[in-house]
Amino acid sequence: MFRTVEAMATHSLAFEWTETNQHWLIEVPVRIGAYVIVVLIARYILHRMIDRATGRSRDGGNRQILVKPLRLRQPRGDASATTTRQAAERRLQRAQTIGSVLKSTVSIVLLIWVSLAILNTLGVNIAPFIASAGVLGLAIGFGAQNLVRDFVTGVFMLLEDQYGVGDTVDLGDAIGEVQSVGLRITTVRDIDGTLWYVRNGEIARVGNMSQEYAVARVEVPVSLSADVERAEQVAIDAAEVAVADPSIADKVIGEPKMLGVQELSADRLTLRMTVKTRPSAQWAVQRRLRREIVRAYDEHGIDLPYPGGRIQAVINGSDFAS
Repeated sequence: MFRTVEAMATHSLAFEWTETNQHWLIEVPVRIGAYVIVVLIARYILHRMIDRATGRSRDGGNRQILVKPLRLRQPRGDASATTTRQAAERRLQRAQTIGSVLKSTVSIVLLIWVSLAILNTLGVNIAPFIASAGVLGLAIGFGAQNLVRDFVTGVFMLLEDQYGVGDTVDLGDAIGEVQSVGLRITTVRDIDGTLWYVRNGEIARVGNMSQEYAVARVEVPVSLSADVERAEQVAIDAAEVAVADPSIADKVIGEPKMLGVQELSADRLTLRMTVKTRPSAQWAVQRRLRREIVRAYDEHGIDLPYPGGRIQAVINGSDFAS
């Protein structure tokens, strides 16, 4: 009788042990493993989709870049092999940067989700974690709002293709060539060689001088006693000869246009001429046009509002060097 009762008690204890722990030994590990597998699969699929969308092919095949520029860097029908290659490299750079951000965001979101799911499976109340995360996120948002603003602004700059590496831009305090474009900082090197680090969140306006085309604007001062019509004709003839020079012909995509008298003052009048050029080529074209126009004025006896010896000095000076 005693042995029977003892055997029944032992059997009951074994049954209770199995019922109590089968949840922890079987169900919980299986559910945790399933969550981890689902997250790994989702991460792999999403990363592959991002790679395909941003052109980062793992097999080295042709890249298909879905992030396309919002505007061309050259007039339609006038794209050379160099500009096409530069545009492709620029799109690839933007796409890879955006892809890196998207992949990091996906990984962080999936990591947070699987962590909360595992804690919930282990019987931990995740409500305090969610509430704490909200409070912590709010505190970080207030404390690092400048960093968040820089990041968000950088993302939109990349998506909208406001500027890229190699562009000449005016960012307000810094004017020069863009050296790098990051999600937080844009670096610009000015004409003196100074490298400026500009926070994206502090950029209120962007003036890009390297998109689509540029305009070389030349303003030539002449004496009040000069024949205006003749001065205009000599200037336009000199400009046409200058743009036909092979050294700058590939930088010009339009004919010189004489707009006429731009300004009239007590000692001079100023003629304005414009010509459409390729992006970032306007300054070289301006220098060449000024040199040729001043030389032509000297040859045709058109007076400038300076002493006679000034003309030759200007021609030989560095201000009008090509």
